[in-house]
Amino acid sequence: METVKVSRKYQVVIPEKLREEAHIKPGDKMVAIAKHGILQYVPVRPLSKTKGMVPGLDVKELRDESDSA
Repeated sequence: METVKVSRKYQVVIPEKLREEAHIKPGDKMVAIAKHGILQYVPVRPLSKTKGMVPGLDVKELRDESDSA
């Protein structure tokens, strides 16, 4: 787990280890999601590049029941 500090302009630096792991490059777009008090940033990727991104992922019950609306 990495700890970051929020600047006066509400900016944070993504630690190098996490940028490399997530293949985040300068100029990449991210989606910000807040759910149950947890903030997540997810890189925006073309659908063609997401196939097989998480080997062995069980997509059955992937979404919360409350998400289907």
